[in-house]
Amino acid sequence: MTGTLALVGGGEWSEGCTFDADLLAASGADEVAVLPTGFAFENPDRHVERARTWFDGFGAGVRDVHVIQRGDANDAENADAIRKARFIYLGGDSPMHVRSVLKDTAVWDALVAAWNDGATVAGSGGAACALLDPMFDPRGGAFTVGLGLLTNVAVLPDAEDDVAEHHRRTFELAEHGLVLATIQRCTALIRSAGGWSTSGVGRVRVFAGRDERDLDALPT
Repeated sequence: MTGTLALVGGGEWSEGCTFDADLLAASGADEVAVLPTGFAFENPDRHVERARTWFDGFGAGVRDVHVIQRGDANDAENADAIRKARFIYLGGDSPMHVRSVLKDTAVWDALVAAWNDGATVAGSGGAACALLDPMFDPRGGAFTVGLGLLTNVAVLPDAEDDVAEHHRRTFELAEHGLVLATIQRCTALIRSAGGWSTSGVGRVRVFAGRDERDLDALPT
């Protein structure tokens, strides 16, 4: 069984994201490896410090695995840090950058290997989108190729209550067989050995086309 996967709707490392304590405990880690790739254009150091302050409150440290460009993603030291990590957290609002930096690199291969070996992986906002295939493209609401940690499922982060109307084109483009999960901020959709669950202050909704479904519709 792979490790736990947490898809967070945004607002990571802030009040309301109490599920991080459970993810940390389940991982057995005392350090979180943070990949700030999706924050490349938004002062990534500042966001890593937010993560460090947040996880310090749970008694855990943070390791900044500073993968910002493709060269960083093929760095042997970065790949080794990710392969050895038991809790890996990707943040940031730029799914296209996350995909272009990580796809077919040593760091991505290390993340997949760690996850297959039981490590917990979390992605928030755009980074959560990029982890899956297909990937929601915020530039126009269509779908494109993602990193593929899971397939035939996509997520819409930072989802409004009227998400189906606000993202009408996205719902129209959802192909048969694709499950679309909408996730509000400070809320996580979590896949673990026990199946799918949700946690946090907001709401997760699951759709097949425009039909709302239970969590059981998500791929195992």
